[in-house]
Amino acid sequence: MIIDTHCHIYNSEMENAEEIIKEARKNGIDLILNGTDTLSNREVLRLSAKYDNVHAAIGYFYTFADEVTDDDIYLLDGQLSNDNVVAVGEIGLDYYYTKDNKESQKELFENMLNLAEKHDLPVIVHSRKSMQDTFDILRKHDVVGSLHCYQGSAEMAREFIKLGFYIGIGGPVTYNSNKKIKKVLNQIDINHILVETDSPYLTPQEKRGVANTPLNLKYIIEKIAEELDLTEDTVRKTTTQNAKKLFKI
Repeated sequence: MIIDTHCHIYNSEMENAEEIIKEARKNGIDLILNGTDTLSNREVLRLSAKYDNVHAAIGYFYTFADEVTDDDIYLLDGQLSNDNVVAVGEIGLDYYYTKDNKESQKELFENMLNLAEKHDLPVIVHSRKSMQDTFDILRKHDVVGSLHCYQGSAEMAREFIKLGFYIGIGGPVTYNSNKKIKKVLNQIDINHILVETDSPYLTPQEKRGVANTPLNLKYIIEKIAEELDLTEDTVRKTTTQNAKKLFKI
């Protein structure tokens, strides 16, 4: 068994979503599907009820910071009681394209963290060009979780780990140009790492040009093993145990 701790495999993102889920199951891959809005959250819950290798993470993403209403928050609050939900996510901050709505992003992020605390669920966090704000907000809350597609420094990664967070490593670790994530990888312990694909995005170097799928976890595991001078089996087993521990699977 291996766990893809972050992917978006549902019909609003991929036409052949259910075929991919079935193929993952044949290959011993469990999936944590991340919703981002009311539509994808419903899709994730439906798929988690239908397939035994699918676990649900639901939340509201930063791109909807100016759209989410109190009614949406109330709806999510109820959905988080579903037995198939293992995390609140994908949530977080992103200042890459604009900083104009920083305050509304922060407000939404805080609301998501409050719900995670209420339901005693871990969180799956997106942070781009917003690492310090992300850290400052997370340390105010009694939550643990994962930093999806981590883009910060090794020093900051160690600070997140102290808060009880794992570092999500995906396709970018296979890119020749991405020396930063390799440096991070080499300065934190394998016991604090999760593997993920972010399917259908962030396809590993070996498959660039096509939509990503959970089957490409093998390339991520190969690269991590190479960087850390570990066997692929050790990486597979350790990251799976990490995910089971965090998400209580």
